[in-house]
Amino acid sequence: MKYTIVTRNTDLTPGMDEAVSKSTTKLDKYFNDTANMNVTLTVEKNCQIVEMSLPFNGQILRSEVQGENIYKILDEAVDTLEKQVLRFKNKLRSKTRHADLSAFTHDFIESRIDEEDDSVQIKRRKKFAIKPMSAEEAVLQMELVGHNFYVYLDAQSEEVNVVYKRKNNSYGLIEPSLDDY
Repeated sequence: MKYTIVTRNTDLTPGMDEAVSKSTTKLDKYFNDTANMNVTLTVEKNCQIVEMSLPFNGQILRSEVQGENIYKILDEAVDTLEKQVLRFKNKLRSKTRHADLSAFTHDFIESRIDEEDDSVQIKRRKKFAIKPMSAEEAVLQMELVGHNFYVYLDAQSEEVNVVYKRKNNSYGLIEPSLDDY
């Protein structure tokens, strides 16, 4: 597996490069040489952040870990990605039988893992009336109910949108688009 390292607010030292190489070798048993992982190392005040993303077959596995020791959080980020790979392995095999799985090693695809059933189980359903409003009104409603997201009907486009609170206390907006299909 190949990887690309991007640094923000810091310089890439040979030690960091070696640590990324050593940490990512754990994933080599799952992915072959065609897989390319993006690793972003960021330093912000007293916090260090490692982001790893691994695009393959239209999917993206992503991990983001924050901490004080970049070498420790590198291992945590790789562990998170490994858990995602194992969780989605059976789903990938059964649902994408005709898809291109060339990013994975043959041994990994063929291996059997005794896992508990990872099927999605919806535990609770809610129904609510949607009234047309602007994104700003939806943010206010989200804050009033104390959630970190809010589903609403956009008054101008007449489509269902979602506003959500981001980690840095800013807001995001999800709008439906059929352009990607």
